[in-house]
Amino acid sequence: MKKLLLVGFVVLFFGFIVGCSSDAEDAGGSEGEPIKVVTTIAQIGDITAEVGGDAVEVESIMGPGVDPHLYDAVQGDIQKLNDADIIFYNGLHLEGQMGEIFEEMEQEKPTVAVAESIPEEDLLADPASPDVSDPHVWFDISLWKKATETVRDELIKLDPDNEAVYNENTTAYLSKLDELETYANEQFEQIPEESRVLVTAHDAFNYFGEAYGFDVIGLQGLSTESDYSVSDVQEIIDTLVERNIKGVFVESSVSERSINAVVEGAKEEGHEVSIGGELYSDAMGEEGTEEGTYIGMFRHNVDTIVASLK
Repeated sequence: MKKLLLVGFVVLFFGFIVGCSSDAEDAGGSEGEPIKVVTTIAQIGDITAEVGGDAVEVESIMGPGVDPHLYDAVQGDIQKLNDADIIFYNGLHLEGQMGEIFEEMEQEKPTVAVAESIPEEDLLADPASPDVSDPHVWFDISLWKKATETVRDELIKLDPDNEAVYNENTTAYLSKLDELETYANEQFEQIPEESRVLVTAHDAFNYFGEAYGFDVIGLQGLSTESDYSVSDVQEIIDTLVERNIKGVFVESSVSERSINAVVEGAKEEGHEVSIGGELYSDAMGEEGTEEGTYIGMFRHNVDTIVASLK
């Protein structure tokens, strides 16, 4: 009888321990499981996956065609953010509707604005508001390298056991970004300097223009929340006529309505302008495609611009 009681006690004791272990795993993840990372835009999700490799599990809440300036988080997004071990977002007011959410999340877990880690002297100001920095830093590859290093450093802080992995992956990815920068410079040599004018729906490409010697003209401001007027459209039409520019570009995450107004207005003045192609600005392509990666997206933009303006 005593032996039976002892066996019963041992069974109950181990059952209790297993139950506690299970609860602990549910709450925080078991040792050896990948770090759960949630990002806002897919550009950040892509560099996090490159740096983290198998040590991370990455999910981006803003997919193809989504405009981060106007994005409102839904309940499912809040749940994903709550479940994450670390959150990466761009910052500099790119995700304009989500500021309060990030403030709350950073009280509970690492919540990192990767663009805000870039030295202030490297940031471009909004031409309309000099006190506001342009958030579209991924269009300067040299700045995106710094964002990549920020992701690496934050993952190491959270998961020091995998420091060697994060360092090795980052070194390999930075080398790929060097190759991408070389490719872009070589391709743009095909475009005459007087033709290096990039007309788009909104001012997402100022870093790009600064890096590669393009005059960038956006119908709307840095944020797609800003509107445009008839005089804004006319000003761009005058520039197209004066500089004999034949191509303008639409963006995957912005309505074509504004650019179509420019094309039609130029046509009425006897100046033929065509849509030079679709560029990826605030969002990348579909997951699983070349354009669904940062490098693939950037190469697509380079090739599209060169094909239209050379």
